[in-house]
Amino acid sequence: MSAAPDDPVYRNPVLDADWSDPDVIRVGDDFYLTASSFGRVPGLPLLHSRDLVNWTLVGHALHRLEPESEFAVPRHDCGVWAPSLRHHDGRFWIFWGDPDQGIFQVNAPEIRGPWTRPHLVKAGKGLIDPCPLWDDETGEAYLVHAWAKSRSGVKNRLTGHRMHPHGTELLDEGKVIVDGDRIPGWFTLEGPKLHRHDGWFWILAPAGGVETGWQGAFRSRAFFGPYEEKVVLEQKDTDVNGPHQGGWVRTPSGEDWFLHFQQRGAYGRVVHLQPMEWDPDGWPVIGDDGAPVAGHRRPDLPPQRPAAPATDDDFPGGRPGRQWQWTANPRDGWATHHSADGLRLTCVRTPDAHDLRALPHVLTQRLPGTPCTVEVDLRLDDGEPGARAGLAVLGDAYSWIGLERGTDGAVRLVHRFAETAAERERDAAPPRPAPGGRARLRVDIGAGARCSFSYDTGDGGGDGAGEGFRPSGQVFAATPWRWVGALLGLAALAPTGQGHAGTATFTQFRIRIQEKRADR
Repeated sequence: MSAAPDDPVYRNPVLDADWSDPDVIRVGDDFYLTASSFGRVPGLPLLHSRDLVNWTLVGHALHRLEPESEFAVPRHDCGVWAPSLRHHDGRFWIFWGDPDQGIFQVNAPEIRGPWTRPHLVKAGKGLIDPCPLWDDETGEAYLVHAWAKSRSGVKNRLTGHRMHPHGTELLDEGKVIVDGDRIPGWFTLEGPKLHRHDGWFWILAPAGGVETGWQGAFRSRAFFGPYEEKVVLEQKDTDVNGPHQGGWVRTPSGEDWFLHFQQRGAYGRVVHLQPMEWDPDGWPVIGDDGAPVAGHRRPDLPPQRPAAPATDDDFPGGRPGRQWQWTANPRDGWATHHSADGLRLTCVRTPDAHDLRALPHVLTQRLPGTPCTVEVDLRLDDGEPGARAGLAVLGDAYSWIGLERGTDGAVRLVHRFAETAAERERDAAPPRPAPGGRARLRVDIGAGARCSFSYDTGDGGGDGAGEGFRPSGQVFAATPWRWVGALLGLAALAPTGQGHAGTATFTQFRIRIQEKRADR
């Protein structure tokens, strides 16, 4: 949540949406953050701040997932897991683990690029959460990573490697440097972040699971250990469940801060900012004596105007803003560039027209973690019977409202949903006339991510002009994917057939945040 520049206190979360597995660095007076993007494209979001409280999205480091054939279709919980962002030798570096392929890296001279194509540093199943370290004291380079049991049969341990200083390859087979099975009560140790501080090698890593776990710190005089451990952040009597994986950063004045995520169901993993100090024995103390703070004195940094990652979009020139991501690698022809405002999507023919979860051409952005109202104008242009388009709340279950052209050529307002285990969607409300093939679509998202759909076709729903929005269907409770929060989506599609199926134009996409915070 952004804070006014004259407010001496900030309030958590500072990023109230699904910015999963955040990592943060400082370069000069600027702070940069990246996060997991899983199977969405473009990936590896890049955020910028000068006060650690107000953040803007400035780009992405990954423009296509590789190998491209693997991500031609949605793989919602695969792809980019838990990246680490570093600045070394005048370049920005991001390392991440793809649980099915191995450890990748990209690098660039500037945060906005150009970024290199992904380079596979180490191939292997279940290699996740990598973090590099270039040791300025010795000139050596290292890398630590965790393990995904679903792919490797191994978890709860961290493996360390020597790394080529160029960041292109690992120089050994690795050694387990922290074995969580040997620490009483510890399980699901993951997400390591590697640092050098005060003559120690430090690994900051969470354990205990994303919903109920804690943040640990490990230190050793030698990279390969032995390491001693301590819990440095846990829920205690707060409402911040499982304060989890994140990054440590130091300001120019020498203050230390820690950014981490909190798992919040359909809202995904929202980001909190915690103060950080060092106790007399040299261990980090995060939050309020190891408990997350709901708010705190702002960092000692120059005031910044309130800011947050963009959500609204007029789609100038037919181009979506950087807040949007496709559900798989995009293909030519899904969206048409033009001289006016508005997103013009092709009604792509697909055998999966009965299930939005299977479509690669859904354009998505994160669901806000605060009650809000989402609206967009939609026009269904000339097309074939079965062509449809709409606004969706997308997860393991989904619901969408939009327009569909019938076999008689008339356009109707439709509202459909699919349960988590369902293979096909069903009507959430009876179809209704949509004269002119236009509608303003709305979703009111309340506490608990409960979604109420409504529409305005411009004719008062058939009962006379001027009646405005009319409700549709039952309340829908948004659901996350396995690792990803629910998404807002814009989609245009048609059943299989011959020829061009038509287009749909979306304009004036808006999200209005309500003042009352969700689940608070």
